[in-house]
Amino acid sequence: MVIRKSRSEIQRMRAAGLIVAQTLSALRKMTEPGISTKELDAFAESNIRKAGAYPTFKGYRGFPASICASVNDEVVHGIPSNRKLQEGDIIKIDCGATLNGYVGDAAISVGVGRVSEEVEHLMQATQDSLFKAMEKMVDGNRLHDVSFAVQEYCEARGYSIVREYCGHGIGQRMHEDPQVPNYGQPGTGKRLQVGWVLAVEPMVNLGGHHVKTLNDKWTVVTLDGKPSSHFEHTIAVTEDGPTVLTALDDGSIRL
Repeated sequence: MVIRKSRSEIQRMRAAGLIVAQTLSALRKMTEPGISTKELDAFAESNIRKAGAYPTFKGYRGFPASICASVNDEVVHGIPSNRKLQEGDIIKIDCGATLNGYVGDAAISVGVGRVSEEVEHLMQATQDSLFKAMEKMVDGNRLHDVSFAVQEYCEARGYSIVREYCGHGIGQRMHEDPQVPNYGQPGTGKRLQVGWVLAVEPMVNLGGHHVKTLNDKWTVVTLDGKPSSHFEHTIAVTEDGPTVLTALDDGSIRL
């Protein structure tokens, strides 16, 4: 069952989402060759707690950190460690914050120093596909209209869509109904309604779509070892159209 949110609940989710946005924006600026993913994680936790929230990911189903830090062929759920980032890496940073009982969730992909042109294009396409999906988050549209927007945009550019993982409803819990796949048949799925809040998160691979989970039982990697990109926003369906709850204070959705 999809839980519709009231205007006041959406406002509370916006407060949590802003903390996530500010944290990710700061993490982007910190991301450079030589920094460890554990240092990024420590900053994120400190920043979230200073804002009066707590890091949603920490302890969630046993996850040991405050952010997911997935490098190169790691798609999602990478565990921060002493690994130092190197010139040309691509890191996916996924971050959640819970404030007054409501959750914000977003993710960015960041090139470390100068990255290859093909990785730069992959990141751009993934982020643009998220924006295409947002446009479909209008009262009365179908859920898979959102899904297909990601698929159509990325596959037309030669990329593949990760199929085993997807976006989700979000509210007082990080994962609520419905699941939001990044592929699907337009015109199908549940009809979107005002009050729905979804975390939409394209996961797009440079190579094939197949993935596997490493022995740590968290880190998901591409089967062919090629890079992956991931972007995410928490978005509400409102009377005025889609509202990005994890935008920056100035309304920017490019974190």
